Amino acid sequence: MDLIANLATGFGVALTPANLGFCLLGALIGTLVGVLPGIAPITTIAILLPFTFSLPPTSSLIMLAGIFYGAQYGGSTTAILVNVPGESSAIVTCLDGHQMAKQGRAGPALAIAAIASFVAGTIATLVIATASVPMSWLALKFNAAEYFSLMVLGLTGAVVLAAGAPEKAVAMVLVGLLLGLVGIDVNTGTPRMTMDIAELGDGIGFVPIAIGLFGIAELAVTLGRPRDHSLLSFKLSNLWPSWAEIRQCIPAMLRGTVLGSVLGVLPGGGAALSSFAAYALEKKWSRHPERFGRGAIEGVAAPEAANNAGAQTSFIPLLTLGIPGNAIMALMVGAMMIQGVQPGPQVMTAQPQLFWGVIASMWLGNLMLIVLNLPMIGLWVSLLRVPYRLMFPAIVLFCCIGTYSVGNTVFDIWAMLLFGVLGVFFYKVGAEPAPFILGFILGPLMEENFRRAMYLSRGDPLVFIERPISAVLLLMSLALLVILVLPAVKKKREEVFQE
Repeated sequence: MDLIANLATGFGVALTPANLGFCLLGALIGTLVGVLPGIAPITTIAILLPFTFSLPPTSSLIMLAGIFYGAQYGGSTTAILVNVPGESSAIVTCLDGHQMAKQGRAGPALAIAAIASFVAGTIATLVIATASVPMSWLALKFNAAEYFSLMVLGLTGAVVLAAGAPEKAVAMVLVGLLLGLVGIDVNTGTPRMTMDIAELGDGIGFVPIAIGLFGIAELAVTLGRPRDHSLLSFKLSNLWPSWAEIRQCIPAMLRGTVLGSVLGVLPGGGAALSSFAAYALEKKWSRHPERFGRGAIEGVAAPEAANNAGAQTSFIPLLTLGIPGNAIMALMVGAMMIQGVQPGPQVMTAQPQLFWGVIASMWLGNLMLIVLNLPMIGLWVSLLRVPYRLMFPAIVLFCCIGTYSVGNTVFDIWAMLLFGVLGVFFYKVGAEPAPFILGFILGPLMEENFRRAMYLSRGDPLVFIERPISAVLLLMSLALLVILVLPAVKKKREEVFQE
């Protein structure tokens, strides 16, 4: 009964005209972001972050969440039609979705992707609503030692699941941790790594780093890639799949949803990991695995269900523990803190309307996305014909305006450009920036909880292994690192990321 009452509260908040409008806006922007290759959801959220600070916290988070899961829908459009994933989680959809398009079945492929995403989104919303209460109850038992160990597990997960060499991911985490500690030490009042630059007294701004690494850098890299428009000639007739195909896809959707919901909660997990795992599971489950890669409709349904479920359930550790599981959730933490909302288990009790309003808006957003993705498919295809060089200057202008509007200082713009150049360098050397931003966000929180745990234990470092929950979390981190260095796992991991 409590769950029904909580959801009723959430829908009461989400169904207000203002929040409905922001939900629709987020879903619309997310679809656009997913359709246009090179403009990732994390880029868009980073760019739009400053513009949401004047909104109420609930409306802001509803819109940002809509951008995230909306991009999972839109990414399938380009993956199916032009074999170019608009979002990393849609890479697997290319394998069978594009083959279906070549066979004249682009319409059913797009429709089944939208249906699978809606089914997964509906189930994932119920999973979030059901799991959030016990997760928050568990989080209330956490002390400083448990929070520190949980953050260690989150950073370890980011290293394990990052593309490229694990050593580079570790280096990115360490650099992020160091830069997160720049500024005045709140305990001693001593400047740390400020180089006598007054603007660094409060630390490096989160917004300039986010927009530089995920906005400017991503746009610069995308601008240098050739784009092929020769495949945008599919005629989208017979959009709705047959009932036989829908029945064939229902088990695949459910398996993908379950797998995506579980993987989305894990540190470092999310939409991309879920889609890869769901495709591999479906291929092994099938009696005719040779069909996969040649236009199997289950090869579209399973990863599309998994990536949407994984995107939504990645909000569980954010909303209940206050810990970001991936880079996009790290941006959400930044948005909540700037809005004056302290992420963690107290959000559910202190601000239930925000908590349940965001959850309820996810189902409404998924409903809106069905309308945005199927009837408006012609509009999204036409946008793919717009030369990217014409959009680039406008996006850079928005980046500069957004960065300047936060602190009203030109220093932030220079910092944004510096991190943009740094982001391009990271791309050239094959280092993924996601572990960097996680390290930057979690660095000050880890230091604070480490110091608090040491203070409460009177300087005894054994407190981290004497407390059972903390010890289990550290053992899980160690197990992940041990698994990572196993030759078989290392080889398999390289094969997956090369694909």
